[in-house]
Amino acid sequence: MPRHDPYRILGVTRTAEDGEITAAFRALVRALHPDTRREPADPARLAEVLAAYRLLRDPRRRAAYDRRHSPTTPREPESTPIPVRVRTGHSPRQPDIRVSPVRRHFG
Repeated sequence: MPRHDPYRILGVTRTAEDGEITAAFRALVRALHPDTRREPADPARLAEVLAAYRLLRDPRRRAAYDRRHSPTTPREPESTPIPVRVRTGHSPRQPDIRVSPVRRHFG
């Protein structure tokens, strides 16, 4: 697995489709392959491109990578607050609502 962002390595966006990823990969391999260059090849860069493509071409690996490295978004609260009405008068017919532990002091 590449240490760096595979999208950046291939020069595509996170929303790139499979065809765009493959086209970017092929262009980079063509440019970096030792048989097509006059100057010495960079095997580390070529290995980085191969690892990035290996990760992004597999839909399951790509989805797992996107889940782990997605930009942080603020999370919505898991529950909404419940409005509570407070009664000011006490009705003798209805029992008190108690939440444990409750201590009543008389007097």
